[in-house]
Amino acid sequence: MGRFVFKLPDLGEGTAEAEIVAWHVKVGDVVAEDAPLVDMLTDKATVEMTSPVAGKLIELNGAPGDMAPVGGPIAVFEVEGAGNAATGRAPPAPAKAIAEKAASPPPAAKPVAEETQAPPPPTAAPRAPIAVAARVIPDRAENEKPLASPAVRRRAEDLGIKLGHVAGAGPAGRITHEDLDLFIAGARSGAAAPTTLARRTAVEEVKVIGMRRAIARQMQESKRRIPHFAYVEEVDMTELEDLRVHLNATKRADQPKLTMLPFLMRALVRVLPAYPQINARFDDEAGVVSRHAGVHIGIATQTANGLVVPVVKHAETLDVWAAAAEVARVAEIARAGKGSKDDLSGSTITITSLGPLGGIATTPVINHPEVAIIGPNKIVDRPVVRHGQIAVRKMMNLSSSFDHRVVDGYDAAEFIQRVKAMLEHPATLFMD
Repeated sequence: MGRFVFKLPDLGEGTAEAEIVAWHVKVGDVVAEDAPLVDMLTDKATVEMTSPVAGKLIELNGAPGDMAPVGGPIAVFEVEGAGNAATGRAPPAPAKAIAEKAASPPPAAKPVAEETQAPPPPTAAPRAPIAVAARVIPDRAENEKPLASPAVRRRAEDLGIKLGHVAGAGPAGRITHEDLDLFIAGARSGAAAPTTLARRTAVEEVKVIGMRRAIARQMQESKRRIPHFAYVEEVDMTELEDLRVHLNATKRADQPKLTMLPFLMRALVRVLPAYPQINARFDDEAGVVSRHAGVHIGIATQTANGLVVPVVKHAETLDVWAAAAEVARVAEIARAGKGSKDDLSGSTITITSLGPLGGIATTPVINHPEVAIIGPNKIVDRPVVRHGQIAVRKMMNLSSSFDHRVVDGYDAAEFIQRVKAMLEHPATLFMD
């Protein structure tokens, strides 16, 4: 038997270290080659690393939330043959301590009732329903995302299961395929759910790691560095909505469904050339504003791991159909955690939309080092005075934030007014 030391490979140009998001294995497991090993986070992209060899896992160097250097050992296997390391050397004490920490899950919060373990499924009929009692899920904050691998998330989505309803038995409450099986079996067997009037006393401490930590750092940096000012204007979207509905009703089968976003993107690329200081990135340490001719629009996208901003490059070259297709593409790779460094960087202005949850107005946080962010809110029917008469129109508030070091208030207001005019007269979006 020999020892094989798995060193963290280079995950991208210029990457010196990556964060351990979650281990799929524990010390003592016998792991197959190419089996999921660990999720690593770098440049806001989560990469699922697989095992380079088959063998027994004898050491883990790092716990979720720790930073691992490129080229540093992160796992040690006992393998058939010579391996790639001497077997006589004992691991250093700090690495052993970290391995033990990573191998043992954190203390679980005390549930309201004792969890009943489900019997294993019959070997002759592995897909038969498994009768289990209701499992108690520790309290989760309303906006807290449950831990699960991309494969588990995809399977749950295909089955129409909300992971927030599934109890995870893995480390830190991580949801596994076995947990999904138990949940499905409980639903099929008609297991009674806990009463909604039961007293809930569980408290779960969740370490801020992975994507959530990256988002927290970015938001903190943006608010610390940038003196924001907000500007909100209402826009009559009636004519544009009529056009959008008509185009969707008459589109070809190979064309994507149009939302409001491609039209807003079209308005931005038409107006921004007159306001180059808004389509810009500000290096405040060097004191340099880089004004871009190309419009690279960040699309703030909610994913299972938090908010990610993939980028539609050179939006000025896209018509509304191509823009809709590109938005769908970058949003999908962001939600799947497959975005490359190029997909997730280089934006010059960002759109953030809550869609149907858009509310009345927002004060969006600028995506540093950009200098502006645009936030369309929900379109609603409102009574308005039009040509001296009260009429019901489809109205939307357009919220925006600007970096006051680079953009003056007058210029920002004028910019938004010109965007408003194009949205209210959608024919101008397509006129040279």
